[in-house]
Amino acid sequence: MIWRTQSTCTVVAFLLGVISAALPLRLHADDAPAPIRIGAYTSLTGSEATWGQSYERGSRLAIDEINAQGGVLGRRLQLFLEDNRSKAGESATVVRKLISRDKVIAVLGEVSSGRSLEAAPVCQQLRVPMISNGTNPQVTQVGNFIFRVAYIDPFQGTVMAQFARESLQATRVALLTDSTNAYAVGLAQFFKERFLLDGGVIAVEKHYTASERDFKAQLTAIKAAGVDGLFVPGYYTEVGLIVTQARQLGFEGPIFGGDGWSGPPLLTQAGASLRNTYYCDNFSLESTAPVTRRFIERYRERYREDPDSIAPLAYDAVLLLADAIKRADSTSAQRLRTALADTRDFQGVTGSIQIDEKRNPRKPAFVVAFKNGRYQLEKTVLP
Repeated sequence: MIWRTQSTCTVVAFLLGVISAALPLRLHADDAPAPIRIGAYTSLTGSEATWGQSYERGSRLAIDEINAQGGVLGRRLQLFLEDNRSKAGESATVVRKLISRDKVIAVLGEVSSGRSLEAAPVCQQLRVPMISNGTNPQVTQVGNFIFRVAYIDPFQGTVMAQFARESLQATRVALLTDSTNAYAVGLAQFFKERFLLDGGVIAVEKHYTASERDFKAQLTAIKAAGVDGLFVPGYYTEVGLIVTQARQLGFEGPIFGGDGWSGPPLLTQAGASLRNTYYCDNFSLESTAPVTRRFIERYRERYREDPDSIAPLAYDAVLLLADAIKRADSTSAQRLRTALADTRDFQGVTGSIQIDEKRNPRKPAFVVAFKNGRYQLEKTVLP
C-alpha cells in the first residue's frame, strides 16, 4: 500500500510543473541549428605576431558583424583559430587538426606565402577550401581548392618596377633579398623581370636571411655600386633595420618594397630613416570607397587604432567565404569551392574582387609613400 499525503502530492505537482515549463526551452535549445565551423591559422606569437594578431582582429570583427545580422543560412559562424607561432613546419600540423578534429568547412590563412604553401597541400588533399593572404603565385597552383584575397607577386612586382622607372626615375637599382623567404625571392624575381624589360639595370644583387640583424656589409657594397634605388622585397621584421642602417651609411636614394613592409613595427623601428621610402599595399586608409570607410570606422571603434593591411584582408576573407556559402546555399566542400571560383565583383574593403581562372583576385594595388611622419597614399594602380 502506498500512502500519499497532501504535502507529497503538492511536491509532486510542483516538480511536474517545473519539468513541464523547462521542457519547451530545452527542446528549443536543441533545435537551434549548429554553427558553421570556420578554421583559421596565423602567427599569433613569434617574430610575425603583429600580422597574426591583426589577422585575428579583422576576422573576428567580420564574424561578429555577420552573426549580429543573423549569420549565414540561418546559422551562426564559429571561428576556430590556431597559432603556428611564426614557425616553419607548424602550419600543416595545425590545419590538419582544424580539419580532422574541429571539422571546419573551410580554412582561412596564412599571411605568409611560405606558411600558406605548407598548409595548402593538406587542404587540397582533404578537399577543404582554403583562402590565403599569401602573394606568391605558387600558393594557388597547389590545387583547385586553394584561393586567395591578396593580389599576387607578379602584379605587385610589376607595379613597383614601373613606379621605380616612371615615378622615381630610377635607372640603376640594387636588390637586397631574404634568400630563405619564398615571398621575397618570388617578388624580387618579378620586379627584376619587369624592371629590365622597361630598360632599367640591376647593378647588384645581395642576400640575407631572416636571422640577420647586421646588414652593413651588403649595404656598403650596394652603395659602392652607385645605384639610384634599392628594392627590398622583405618583411617589416628586417626592413626597419635595413632602412636605418642604409641611412647611417649615407645612402639617401629611394628604398622601396612590397606589402611585406606593412605593419606598425616598421614605423617604430625606423622612424625618420623612412624618408624617401615606398611600398606596395593591399589597402589604403585614404580610400574613399563607402565599404572601406565603414570598415575603418568600425575597426577604430572596436580596437581604438587604425587597421594595417592585414586586418582588412582577413575581414575580406571571411566575407568572401560567407558570400560563397550564401550563393552555394550549402556548406558542402565541392559546392563551396565552385561558388568561390565563380566570385565576380565582390565589394571588399580592399577593393572590388574578381576571382580568375587560377583562383587569384583581380584587384587594385596601392603605392604608399612616407611623408610627414607616416605612410600616405601615393598612387592607386588598377589591374
